[in-house]
Amino acid sequence: MKLSRFLILVSFWTFMTASNMFGQDKLDAAIVSDLQKTTQYAFGVSEERHFKGVLGLYDKLVASGVEVADYEIVVKGKVVKQLVKGSELEILFQKYKGKVRVGVCSVAMEKLGVSEDQLIPGMEPVATWTVRILQLQAKGYNTVTY
Repeated sequence: MKLSRFLILVSFWTFMTASNMFGQDKLDAAIVSDLQKTTQYAFGVSEERHFKGVLGLYDKLVASGVEVADYEIVVKGKVVKQLVKGSELEILFQKYKGKVRVGVCSVAMEKLGVSEDQLIPGMEPVATWTVRILQLQAKGYNTVTY
């Protein structure tokens, strides 16, 4: 009985470790084919990890051969305080400038005391997070919110 539990745990650990270590760098051809139907993507995020994750997804889509005509991240919440000049996220965003649009919720900016001139160059205030997501959906974007 103890040996069975041990083998199950070892198998589970091996599976999880292998899937994390050797995860896909590119998407499967069937996924790429499906994603080619719409080339506009928008993501609503409110946490740093989601912001970074969505930037990484952009790389994965492009590396997989997915055509990306428009890619926008709309940001709200406390992470807005990190989207300022001189921040770690400014260094990360340099790679994506001109490729990925970032809209920053002006309501969050006001609440957190972040002015437009403090934002990372290339990022623009939007009326509200919700209104911008709705606008992008109306324009036919694939949208995901976190």
